Amino acid sequence: MSGLAYSGKAFRDLMNANYYPLANMKKSVAKLKASDDIDLPTLEYGQYHLILTPPSKWPQGSAKYWHKEKGRARVDLSTQPNTVPLSRDEPGVIPLTRCDLLDACVRKCFNSEPPIPMKTKIITHAASDAYAHRHEIRLEWEYKKGSDTPTLLNLTMVCPHRS
Repeated sequence: MSGLAYSGKAFRDLMNANYYPLANMKKSVAKLKASDDIDLPTLEYGQYHLILTPPSKWPQGSAKYWHKEKGRARVDLSTQPNTVPLSRDEPGVIPLTRCDLLDACVRKCFNSEPPIPMKTKIITHAASDAYAHRHEIRLEWEYKKGSDTPTLLNLTMVCPHRS
């Protein structure tokens, strides 16, 4: 997911319009349920982007490279063990890899009733970062005060630094 097209404001705003606020997330869930190209219970990160936003609307022709870039991220994240629980309301669910955790978080957002909105962004590691050569995900749930039920997922994909 390297490249300025994915980390730029135009891409972030276009994608986030599918997931935030709740009304937009509900529209996206309805669109995915109506699609023959996806199954919400088995949804994986990256499968839904081209269904929700036609390639012609992606900035700088970035849709052309989406499958390759998200595939690289998935392979990289699949090699990273995970010890973080899915969420506070499911503390016993600890996916095996960081890729599994990413998929589980996305599935939770799209399959919850009501769905849980997401805010996403893609950034790039600094050259000096400890793991600058690999993808990383940062997943932060927001909760209503006094509750363990998530109300928002902040999802950050950190891409490798490429010189």
